Amino acid sequence: MIKVTCAIIRNEENEVLVVQKGRQTDHPLKWEFPGGKLNDNESDEECIIREIKEELSMEIVVCKRLIPVEYDYGNKKICLLPFACDTLDEIPVLSEHLDFKWIPVENLNSIDFTEADLLVVNQYIESFNIQTVVKEEISESEEQSEIDNDLQRMVNSMMSIQEADWLATSAINNPAVFLKLLEYSFKPDRKLAFRASWILSKVVDKYPAIIYPHLSGIIERLNLLDNESTQRSFLRIFSLTDLSRLSQKHHGILADHCFKALNSGFSAVAIKAYSMEILYRLAIIYPELANELAASISMLQGEGSAGVIARGRIVLKKIAEITSNTQSGKP
Repeated sequence: MIKVTCAIIRNEENEVLVVQKGRQTDHPLKWEFPGGKLNDNESDEECIIREIKEELSMEIVVCKRLIPVEYDYGNKKICLLPFACDTLDEIPVLSEHLDFKWIPVENLNSIDFTEADLLVVNQYIESFNIQTVVKEEISESEEQSEIDNDLQRMVNSMMSIQEADWLATSAINNPAVFLKLLEYSFKPDRKLAFRASWILSKVVDKYPAIIYPHLSGIIERLNLLDNESTQRSFLRIFSLTDLSRLSQKHHGILADHCFKALNSGFSAVAIKAYSMEILYRLAIIYPELANELAASISMLQGEGSAGVIARGRIVLKKIAEITSNTQSGKP
């Protein structure tokens, strides 16, 4: 029996990602959840994270393992190992599939899935619950140690976007929770750090002003982060904030970090995309950066990543406006 992992990837709207198989596959034009076979000496969770990066260039958070399903296709038997996952990425970069869709959970049964994936659909719909499962509340009067223990447990056991939203709201209402999430984002525990920084990005979506007193400190620690997923969350935050509030010194540190990420052959698609947007925003403040940014983006156009190329073309158009306004003397 062949063991295959698959991911039920949910976005911010709690829609689920489905992808369409190619015409030359064993199930032509059928839809499925993305995933793939396990490699030797690889855990199930490591497999699904790797497969989603390879197939879709997406970062995911594995939230929950569902019950495996088995199906006999006649010519082969498979055991499908499903995981409920969340993501911050908006658009997958397809490398093996023809198409993708984000589907509301209630509409999943209308999709022409492969037989094995249909069993996963039925299980997921049955277990789906849009209500927040967090039962405890954190109050400002709690002792610091209690906050720390409870919050770490909640962050590590977070299983849905609804729970992330609840924690983000808690951070807005309780400064102790916010500071703990910021502290966790720089922890060596990679899973805890990514989830904490992800929640922080949702905090900033809801209440941007809360992050401004901490931006300089985050910038000064960016180069110390070896957790790419956490970097991605922080760069997303910087891409959405008013950079004019920062000092010239911190503009320089941030620009240097983003140019290094943009010019690196190892940076993830999302990191390059956010770096482009940040550098564009800095180029509005410092027009002399526009030419260097345009040159860096132009060098990326041949690297083959559809996501980077598409985002780069958008930013290049915006850079052209900066250059044009500078030459004409417009503000």
